[in-house]
Amino acid sequence: MPHPAPRRGGATGETTPMRLMAVGDLHLGRNPSRLPDFLSGRAGDLGPAGAWRRIVEAAVADEVHAVLLAGDVVEGATDFFEAYRELAAGIRRLSEAGIRVLGVAGNHDVHVLPRLADQVAGFELLGRGGKWESVTLEADGSRATVHGWSFEADAVRTSPLAGPRLERGPGLNFGLLHCDLDVTGSRYAPVRSRELEGAGLDGWLLGHIHVPGPLTAERPSGYLGAATGLDPGEPGPRGPWRIGIGGGAITSFEHLPLAPLHWDALPVDLTGIAEPEDARSRLLEALEALDRDLSARAHPPEAAGLRVRLTGRTDLRSGVEALLDAEATDDLHVGNGRIAYFVETFRYGLAPEIDLATMAERTDPPGLLARRLRCLARPEDDPERRDLIENARRELAQVAADPVWRPLGDLTLTDEEVAARLTEAGLALLDGLRTQDRERE
Repeated sequence: MPHPAPRRGGATGETTPMRLMAVGDLHLGRNPSRLPDFLSGRAGDLGPAGAWRRIVEAAVADEVHAVLLAGDVVEGATDFFEAYRELAAGIRRLSEAGIRVLGVAGNHDVHVLPRLADQVAGFELLGRGGKWESVTLEADGSRATVHGWSFEADAVRTSPLAGPRLERGPGLNFGLLHCDLDVTGSRYAPVRSRELEGAGLDGWLLGHIHVPGPLTAERPSGYLGAATGLDPGEPGPRGPWRIGIGGGAITSFEHLPLAPLHWDALPVDLTGIAEPEDARSRLLEALEALDRDLSARAHPPEAAGLRVRLTGRTDLRSGVEALLDAEATDDLHVGNGRIAYFVETFRYGLAPEIDLATMAERTDPPGLLARRLRCLARPEDDPERRDLIENARRELAQVAADPVWRPLGDLTLTDEEVAARLTEAGLALLDGLRTQDRERE
C-alpha cells in the first residue's frame, strides 16, 4: 500500500511536488585519509559521519519526502556501533520531519546493514536476501515506486536482473541498486546497461562507483557517486542528488555538493615567472579563485585538500621546487578563513623553456627523454602512448604492493594519473640533465 507523506505547503497552503534525495556510497565508520595534523582531530566531522549529518539537515530543510541510500552505507562489519549512532540520530531527525528512509545493502555492508535495519526504527531495507522488493511513495498527488535489491553475500557474480522481471508500480519507477556496471566477471553484482534499459523502469540510482555520473532529468540513470571524497584520489564535488517529481514526470535532477571535505586538483601555471618566489603569488591567486567558487556554494565545505599541479614553461623548476618544499602549506589562510585549506602534495608538470621537438631529434639521453615526454602529450588513443602507460602502470603496481606503503592508502593508477606521474618525473630528470650540461660548459 502507498505510504502517504505529510502534506507540505507554505503560508498560502500551496503544495510542493514530490522530492526525493538519493545518496550514493556513504561508508560510515571510515575516516578520510591524508589529513594534516591540524585537522586530524576533526576527521569524524570531515568524513562520512559529517557528510551524513549535512545530508540529513539538507533533506529536512528541502522538505524531501524520502531519502534513498544506494548501498555501502557502512564501511564494514566492525563499524556497527559507530554506524548505529550516526544512522539512528539521522533517521530519528528525518522521521520527526515525516521523511522516510529506504536503502539497499552493498558489498561493504552486506552483513551489517540488515542488522542495523533491525535496530534502527524508521530505516526500511529493501531486497533482503537478494530478492527484489518494491515500495510506493505518495505525496501531494505524486507517486513513485522504488525497486530495491540488496547483496546477500560478499561476492555476487551474477546479475541481479538475470531472471526476475520487475513489475511496475504506481507513478514513476526507480531502481535502487549497488552494482558493477558493464564490468564482465565482476564479483560485485555485474549488470549490463542493456539490462537496466530493458527493465522497464524510469530511472536507476546506482551505488558502488564513487565518481558521480552525468545524471539529469532526461537521463536519470547512473552512479550517484560517493557522499564525500574519502581520499585525494576522489576530487571534485561530492554529495547527494535531489530529484523532483510532478505531473507524472521527473522535473529536476540536481547534484548537491554537500561534502564537508573537498578534494581538488589545482593547476597553477608558472609560465613567465621571473624568480622562484613568484610561484607563491601564482599559487595564492589560484587558491583565492577556488575559495570564491567554494564559498559561493549553498553548503561550502569546512576543509579542502589540494593536489597542486604546477604547469607551464620555466627554467626555474629546481628553485621553485626547493622553495615550495620548504614552505608550510598544510594550513593555508585564504579568503574569509571559513574553509581550511591544505596542500596534500605538489605535482610538478613544469616544462623547461626549450623546444621539446628540437631536443627529441637528439640521440643522447635527453633526446630520448624528450621523445617520451612528447609521446605522453599525444591523444589518449595513441598506441605508443598507451603502451608506455601500461608498462609504467605495471611497474607502479609492483612498487605499491610493498606492505611498507600500505599506510598511505591505495595508489590511484588511472591513465591520467600514470601519465601525470611519468611527465612529472620525466621533466624533473630532463631539468637535471640540462643543469648538468650547463655546469660542464
